[in-house]
Amino acid sequence: MTEVVDSIGRVTVSTDRLLARAAGLDAAALAAPSLLPGWTRAHVLAHLAGNARSHVRMLDGAAAGEPRPRQYASAAARADEIEDRARRPAAEILDDLRTSCAALADRWASLPAAAWERAVAPLNRSPRPAHRLLWSRLREVEVHHVDLAAGYRPADWPDGLADGVLDEVAAAFAERAETPAFRLVATDLGRCWDTGPEPGLAVAGPSRDLCAWVTGRDAGAGLSTDPEHPLPTPPRWS
Repeated sequence: MTEVVDSIGRVTVSTDRLLARAAGLDAAALAAPSLLPGWTRAHVLAHLAGNARSHVRMLDGAAAGEPRPRQYASAAARADEIEDRARRPAAEILDDLRTSCAALADRWASLPAAAWERAVAPLNRSPRPAHRLLWSRLREVEVHHVDLAAGYRPADWPDGLADGVLDEVAAAFAERAETPAFRLVATDLGRCWDTGPEPGLAVAGPSRDLCAWVTGRDAGAGLSTDPEHPLPTPPRWS
């Protein structure tokens, strides 16, 4: 339980930062584009609110002992909900975000210890113990905070966020036959990740810069590679 408590503390700090920044966005700011193609800032906040509600559903299932409770009814239902809620008035969007985050925090506080080990099933992911949702929520909050394009940058990410995301991204890319094989070298951590067998190119830089580039949040100007080869375009990460 110590790990769970520590993880809840980290997500709470990240959530508080996000809520404070979101509170300063008015209707015009929410209608402005985010870093995500086709999404406004309102879409990003609607997604984060919906993600919180989906975690509540999964944790409720874990508490009840239901087998592998699903995160969303379908990908289409998730997309439709985001579109609907992103079109609401600014005050409703912000209230929805605050309310959903508070409800999730309540579930974290009240979930029986045994339930954290029960299986849940995130959308398009294999079933996993409920405690891994804490990492998932931290990743969602931190990455999408950057996506707001409202002053929060990858350099502001907490320690452990970038390398955790790089673990996931490299593993996901390695499973795609169409992904070019390259090596990600984190110069600040002394770690590297391969996106496929026999990587033909190394891309080096601080872990936060690598993570921002490989997830499509930055053009990679601060990264270095073989002078004879341009920086590759990483595939879309989701």
